[in-house]
Amino acid sequence: MSRSIKQSNAITTLKLLGVVVGMFVFAIYIMPPLYNLFCEVTGLNGKTGGQYQATEIKVDTSRTITVQFVATNNENMSWGFKPMISSIEVHPGEEKEIRYLANNPTDRQMVAQAIPSLVPFNVVEYFHKTECFCFNQQMLEAGASAELPLRFIVDQDIPRQVKTITLSYTIFDVTDRTTLAAASN
Repeated sequence: MSRSIKQSNAITTLKLLGVVVGMFVFAIYIMPPLYNLFCEVTGLNGKTGGQYQATEIKVDTSRTITVQFVATNNENMSWGFKPMISSIEVHPGEEKEIRYLANNPTDRQMVAQAIPSLVPFNVVEYFHKTECFCFNQQMLEAGASAELPLRFIVDQDIPRQVKTITLSYTIFDVTDRTTLAAASN
């Protein structure tokens, strides 16, 4: 093989490696903020808002809505993570509290972040969290467990045709990100 062909192959290999590194940087550091902004602007994907401050809410006892709770782990997360109950009946306007159970079975301290999603997507503006473990990252020591509270209100203005809401959390291991952030400060 001639020297110019070897140089050409080396340059092509370096370019491809650069593209792969660029794709990882984009997927890990650039895409999540863009995705969050997109969901915030469009209201798509059922992403829920931040903490809600309740003000003079009336309870509509004439109807009930079933709220289902689901938990999944990101493929790189080794924690046990599940709701302590799978569903609850609520009257619109009524504040309810449930808990999720998290367990770190590893031999090291870990930090997690839960990301919520609601189905049907059009109920996002009617589901209000007054307290949620998803507002902050959760740190658990090796072998430790914790009950994580979620307090919420389904707005009394929710459309009458909505009978069931599914709140899903996916939990992610963010230990390396928090370690990197702490090291850079």
